[in-house]
Amino acid sequence: MKEKLETIKARYEELGNLLMTPEIMNDFNKVKEYSKEQSDLSEVVQKYEELLTCEKNLNEAKTLLNDPEMKDMAELEITENEAKIEKLNKELEILLIPKDENDGKNIIMEIRGAAGGDEANIFAGDLLRMYTYYAEKNGWKVEINHQVEGTSGGFAQVECTIKGENVYSKLKYESGAHRVQRVPVTETQGRVHTSTATVVVMPERDDIDIEIKESDLKIDVYHSSGAGGQSVNTANSAVRITHLPTNTVVTCQNERSQLKNKEKAMQWLKIKLYDKEQQEQEQKFGNERKSKVGTGDRSEKIRTYNYPQNRVTDHRIGFSIMSLDRVMEGELEPIIDALITEDLKRKLAGE
Repeated sequence: MKEKLETIKARYEELGNLLMTPEIMNDFNKVKEYSKEQSDLSEVVQKYEELLTCEKNLNEAKTLLNDPEMKDMAELEITENEAKIEKLNKELEILLIPKDENDGKNIIMEIRGAAGGDEANIFAGDLLRMYTYYAEKNGWKVEINHQVEGTSGGFAQVECTIKGENVYSKLKYESGAHRVQRVPVTETQGRVHTSTATVVVMPERDDIDIEIKESDLKIDVYHSSGAGGQSVNTANSAVRITHLPTNTVVTCQNERSQLKNKEKAMQWLKIKLYDKEQQEQEQKFGNERKSKVGTGDRSEKIRTYNYPQNRVTDHRIGFSIMSLDRVMEGELEPIIDALITEDLKRKLAGE
């Protein structure tokens, strides 16, 4: 690890020198590129310099152990610096884990009612509300891209974009089947039913290079609609694009311009096709992907929301919390923090 840290420190210092040269200072793109790289390395370098200082202080303290007048103070210094060194080494181990290049990105989230009919759709609406509250707590913005309302409430399907700082890093673990156990409002006998809704989280990205043939597309235009299906635009501005080879459908009605809706829909189509390709590639790894947290099989049951017991259980890591009521109000931090911690633990173990 020391050798790697020395290489990072040397690169950090090299970037600082490069950014001071007239040639680089006059090149906006290079300044932006090098500044970002230096910023990405800064936390590691800072922690490493702290580590070097602690090691220096530790060695100096050890030389004072033979001095009767300085022995007590030296022992205290040794204890303090050894504790700091252990803590810094652990922090550096985590910082040196390769970062997910998508962590800083916005996301596109799809929620669908699955098994359970009307109750599944109602639960899909509850999940959207939960994620919306969580987004608000983090200062993120939620934009509804497309929705198909359920006949008894909630959504058969709803798609949204969540924008903000490091959205994907927190919500990437949410893809999968979410199960709810509760007495539906339509149940007259008071029996607990089990229903499911599926969640898919995809990072929003502009750098996808996928060739899409015009002949593979079916494009429909129609009136944009608001809540309850009420028309909010008399022009045919909403756009639905179907990619025929994969039967992938995207819809956009956010913009008043048909052209802008089509541009957005095409970008989302590329994201969905890219995500589909990534999923297919991951499946080739078979059991290897079982070691992952939150990026595995989209059909996997990942979490149960048990209303009678006020309990939420994440099955991937065996984590339960007895505060379902607060979780549904957007207090997802304990679950997401546990998932992040487990993910780091597995990566440190080389899984």
